Amino acid sequence: MLDERLNAVLFVLIGLEVLLVSPKPIWLLAGAGAIVIVLFARLASISLPLLATGRLRVFCGGTIPVLTWGALRGGIAVALALSIPSGDKRDIVLTMTYVVVVFSILVQGLTMGPLVKRFTRYER
Repeated sequence: MLDERLNAVLFVLIGLEVLLVSPKPIWLLAGAGAIVIVLFARLASISLPLLATGRLRVFCGGTIPVLTWGALRGGIAVALALSIPSGDKRDIVLTMTYVVVVFSILVQGLTMGPLVKRFTRYER
């Protein structure tokens, strides 16, 4: 219950900050680049250990894509960005973080079900 309330407060703060930050188009483009970087970093952090331990344990097909795509980001990233002292650098980081979080929630969140179904269809 406490977690839900703290998340609600966090997203109210997010809404208030969105009103205060006026992003520049280049910041949004940087946010799109950050999406690619975040996904590649997640892919590396998932695939390297799984491939290294693949000889010890067999993983289902599609494990790496599902774990990479399923790394939904949100509250913690925004809370960290909000903790940066005020200024242009904060606005850039905040805008890029919002772009990554919105992409994560909308695109990754809405396509996670079809992705899992695609890989579990072949497992049966």
